[in-house]
Amino acid sequence: MLLLLLTGCAGRADGDGGPAEDGSTGRATHSPGAAASPADRWRPRPGTTWQWQLSGRLDTSVDVAVYDIDGFDHSKETVAGLHRAGRKVICYVSTGAWEDFRPDADRFPEAVLGKGNGWKGERWLDIRRTDVLEPLMAARLDMCRDKGFDAVEPDNMDGYKNRTGFPLTAADQLRYNRLVASLAHERGMSVGLKNDLGQIPQLVGDFDFAVDEQCAQYGECDGLKPFVAAGKAVFHVEYELPTSRFCAQSRRLKLSSLLKKYELGAWRQAC
Repeated sequence: MLLLLLTGCAGRADGDGGPAEDGSTGRATHSPGAAASPADRWRPRPGTTWQWQLSGRLDTSVDVAVYDIDGFDHSKETVAGLHRAGRKVICYVSTGAWEDFRPDADRFPEAVLGKGNGWKGERWLDIRRTDVLEPLMAARLDMCRDKGFDAVEPDNMDGYKNRTGFPLTAADQLRYNRLVASLAHERGMSVGLKNDLGQIPQLVGDFDFAVDEQCAQYGECDGLKPFVAAGKAVFHVEYELPTSRFCAQSRRLKLSSLLKKYELGAWRQAC
C-alpha cells in the first residue's frame, strides 16, 4: 500500500445477483487460462458499487457489484462463490513493493529491494529492473487469472514519488505501469491504476479503472476526472474524513466512494 495508507467507499449494488451497473451479469467473462479480447474485457463504469476488504474474515454479504480482495489470501472457490452471487472480483497484488510475508518472497533478489514503504515487512522495488520483475509479476497475475479474477488492483504504483532507495524517474514509472497493465490484459483481466494521480493523463488509456486513496483529504479528486470522462470507474476511499466531508463531491464527480478504516477490514460506510 502507500506510505499514507489506503482504501475505499461503496454503495448498494443495483440488482446484485442480476445485471450489474456495467450491464454485465457480474460473472467472469473469461475462463481461467483463457485470454479475453479487448471487447470482452470487463470495464466498470463510473458509479459502480464496491467493497474493498484486505484483512479479516471475508464478509461476502455486502450488497455491491464489485469485491476487491487479496489475491494470495483467497481461493478460486471464494472467487467462484462471489461470481455466483453476481459480483465481479478484483485481485489485489503488490507490484511496486516486496512483502516478506508472501509465498514468493524468496524469489526476489536483494538487489531489487529498496527502502521500507512505511508498512511492516514491505520494501520498495527497483522498477527499472524489468528483467527481474516482469517474470515475477507475470507469475502473480497468472495466479489471479487461474483463480478466476476479473481484474487486478496493482498496488504501490507510484514509487517514483517516494524515497525508495533508487533514483526512479517519472519515465521509469510510466514504463513499468504500462508493463503491468499489459501483463493483466494479456491474461484477459482488466486493470486499475492505483493512486499515481500525476500520471493519469498519460495512463488513462492504458488502464480500465482507477483506485484512489484520500483524494478528498488532499484536495486531489479533480485529478481523477479523465477516468470518469472516459467512462471508467474510480473506486475511491477515505480514512480520516467523515462521509459528510466528501460524499457530495464524490456524487458530483461520479466516484465510487467509501469510508474505510486503515486495516481495510469488512467495515465500511458508503456514499
